[in-house]
Amino acid sequence: MSDDPTQVREFFGARAARWDTRFPDDGPAYAAAVADLGLRPGDAVLDAGCGTGRALPPLREAVGPAGTVLGADLTPEMLAEAAKAGRDTAGTLLLADVARLPLRDGGLDAVFGAGLISHLADPDRDLRELARVVRPGGRLALFHPIGRAALAARHGRQITDDDLRAEPRLRPLLARSGWELVSYTDEDDRYLALAVRRKG
Repeated sequence: MSDDPTQVREFFGARAARWDTRFPDDGPAYAAAVADLGLRPGDAVLDAGCGTGRALPPLREAVGPAGTVLGADLTPEMLAEAAKAGRDTAGTLLLADVARLPLRDGGLDAVFGAGLISHLADPDRDLRELARVVRPGGRLALFHPIGRAALAARHGRQITDDDLRAEPRLRPLLARSGWELVSYTDEDDRYLALAVRRKG
């Protein structure tokens, strides 16, 4: 799968209408990952690369009616499916590339990214952009409902250490981008890396 934004948009655009039916049982995994993000009522959170918006309802539940939930994706068809599923009631949908977010510096408490990192055109730059919009001490969750080995097997590949999601690659990548990795889980039924926005 390419990380070129045009190809990413074409790939997901062609699959948007069927996306939720491919993995219909992922809801509890999304909710559990959102719970681990440690959001509080009134927080502001971005679902970066939100797709069909499956994380938006649990994010809204976590921050409550006084909180802010944004879902950004560069694929219009995915955002249309999110709206069709009624998930636009849980958060504001933005047609935007995570490389250039229309958000002010330090305005968010957290970012949630499901399946995001393997689709970033420039991971260092894009993770710096996510750091820019999060306050110091804010959090980042990089999530996938299955782990690296299970995902590789699903695609008929072997797991490799050069995968950006592997902890030896991810930790320094995050550190260069303004984040500190504080928790890392890679199991068959869950991948979750939690990081904190460094001060200064």
